Amino acid sequence: MSYSTADSLRPVTLDDVRGAQKMLSGVARVTALEGSRHLSQLVGAPVHLKCENLQRTGSFKLRGAYVRIAGLLPEERAAGVVAASAGNHAQGVALASALLGVRSTVFMPKGAPLPKVSATRDYGAEVRLHGQVVDETLAAAQEYAAETGAVFIHPFDHPDIIAGQGTVGLEILEQCPEARTIVVGIGGGGLAAGIAVSVKALRPDLRIVGVQAEGAAAYPPSLAAGRPVTVENPATMADGIKVGRPGDVPFGIVGELVDEVRTVSEDELSAALLLCLERAKLVVEPAGASPVAALLSRPGSFEGPVVAVLSGGNVDPVLMQRVLRHGMAAQGRYLAVRLRLTDRPGALATLLGVLSVVDANVLDVSHVRTDPRLGLTEAEVELHLETKGPAHCAEVGQALREAGYTVMG
Repeated sequence: MSYSTADSLRPVTLDDVRGAQKMLSGVARVTALEGSRHLSQLVGAPVHLKCENLQRTGSFKLRGAYVRIAGLLPEERAAGVVAASAGNHAQGVALASALLGVRSTVFMPKGAPLPKVSATRDYGAEVRLHGQVVDETLAAAQEYAAETGAVFIHPFDHPDIIAGQGTVGLEILEQCPEARTIVVGIGGGGLAAGIAVSVKALRPDLRIVGVQAEGAAAYPPSLAAGRPVTVENPATMADGIKVGRPGDVPFGIVGELVDEVRTVSEDELSAALLLCLERAKLVVEPAGASPVAALLSRPGSFEGPVVAVLSGGNVDPVLMQRVLRHGMAAQGRYLAVRLRLTDRPGALATLLGVLSVVDANVLDVSHVRTDPRLGLTEAEVELHLETKGPAHCAEVGQALREAGYTVMG
């Protein structure tokens, strides 16, 4: 199913974004722009982080949702609004509706993280869990809109949404007028399109780089084809940019005004999230960390000063744990190994002694004796180790092999 449900293809202008900025005064925070010494050293130019993860509801989505709902006619407000989202848009619509006194219903997938479901309810929306994937949830929300007359609030494919998101660009220019490059994550394209409209109107020389996850990169083939193209079964940990098809409205803007769209891997996303947490002391979700992932991927390819937009910080604690472990593994700071040893008293102690000599910290040990693939006197051991980088990982592997162990993974 297409994500495109825009009721208008009218252009978005700088005046629209400025009007949205006035509308959002006292509603959305002017989020901080924080310098990053570590990233600046890596890139070779000043790098600043635009902290939309510290926005109300934890992401930029409140901006567009509020502008869209505030622009409804009185009879449309009376009918209420409906949205479909796995998290950030849901919370943005819920809070915006509550602030404007509009009834909201939000459809979320049955597997949506509990903290996001609870937050959406706490902001005042009626939450309905439907479907296993967002496309099913979206279909249910659109059916509800058709049956009840509620106004469907699309997450990115509407001019008012884009105008609201574009206020991020105006703030960047006010906070860092010397910026030469803005790096921003792209899912459906609403945030990137809004920033491009506001920034390029005032600073056409400023370069805008969009970032997508490799497994959900619909924009590169769409831009090549000259029309929105659907990527089947998008797959990435970055659910905030996990969109299979560009929106019709943002696609035209991105194609005209965004200078480049790059992709990043899951390893790069994990490393970026870990860097934000450790070095910037900021909790950022994988989608929000995608601009930092792009900086880590090709640090020498950005003209500074650079502004990286951290679009959101609504990360499920369970996912955070998995992503951090993944990020540590990508940096050689976490190592999982499997090997077989003779099942006799003292064998495990001998193995641990080898690891102690090379200063590998054992976090977890799993000991299997009953697998039919094992010989009668064999046991399989899986170890999770804390290591100190790729060179240390190689040293651990070498020590195990020299001690006579066959490392299987």
